[in-house]
Amino acid sequence: MADVPRRALVALAAAALLGVSACGGTAASPASSAPPASSVQGGSWTWQDDRGKKITLPRRPQRVVAQSAAAAALWDFGVRPVGVFGPHKLKDGGRDPEVGEVDITKVESIGNVWGEFNVEKYAALRPDLLVAGMYVKDTLWYVPEQSVAAVDQIAPTVGVQLSGKPLVQIIERYGRLAEALGADLTAAPVAEAKKRFEDASAALKRLAADRPGLSVMVVTGTPDSLYVAYLPDHPDLKYWGEDLGLKIVHPERPTESEGGFWEVLSWENADKYQADVILVDARTQSMKIEEMAKKPTWAKLPAVKAGQLYPWHAAERYSYLGYAKVMEELTTNLDKARDDVVKE
Repeated sequence: MADVPRRALVALAAAALLGVSACGGTAASPASSAPPASSVQGGSWTWQDDRGKKITLPRRPQRVVAQSAAAAALWDFGVRPVGVFGPHKLKDGGRDPEVGEVDITKVESIGNVWGEFNVEKYAALRPDLLVAGMYVKDTLWYVPEQSVAAVDQIAPTVGVQLSGKPLVQIIERYGRLAEALGADLTAAPVAEAKKRFEDASAALKRLAADRPGLSVMVVTGTPDSLYVAYLPDHPDLKYWGEDLGLKIVHPERPTESEGGFWEVLSWENADKYQADVILVDARTQSMKIEEMAKKPTWAKLPAVKAGQLYPWHAAERYSYLGYAKVMEELTTNLDKARDDVVKE
């Protein structure tokens, strides 16, 4: 469980995506207009990623391999990777939520858990490009440190910075990358997803305005500790709290050893913060609510006693469709929650 809490520390959290040769490459539609960070000139293709690294290829990449969350975001914009790595398949064979809408029967898997990345399989896919998000600066999520050199020799890599950026800006960045890879951002599914995201944002903002006293806290747990999310370091929480006005209870500062993102509490101190609603990390590797219920201090929290515990999709893909669904669910859950379980 040590890899669960620190969302930014690659040793924690989740996801990836892979593809088979027979599945082809990226979206068929050519980009309607090249984004500022990329260009296609004389048949060549360039992109400057969030490490400041400029990638130049003789043609637009066709065979893309991506970390599962990145694959899920690109998929929603119309790009079809050939391979994925990171959480994408559950033990029962079903699709891990972290890989979004990706059809895992049509992509090659090169790794499904933290630290698992099959370099030989990756090379066999003949990739043109690898894409992964970055929570830690200049560190591609779910690419094991010991595999970086080999991966770099096989194909260029693109990193998308996920921490320290506004939620909408990250989504737009993935959109521009997808467009550079041949996706059509004017396609109906993309336009509909964006409208759905805007509507979901507006609905959550209305709820926050109508119920200013409703307080929310976001946590994840391990057998030894409770981790309380530090709002400024999570793009989704920052968007809900600062842009939409949702009252989110969070630490004044994170625990230094975590590199940000969380304050770490012993279970004996699980009552340091209280809120009407608690959102609990829904990732498969995180501690389950039933397990947390066995911790006495946790069990006494007002939100726990009131049954106002709902999922937090910590590794949601950064796409309009992904976060539209998250906010729709969140608004539905908060709408039925009491806002008086914490007594002042």
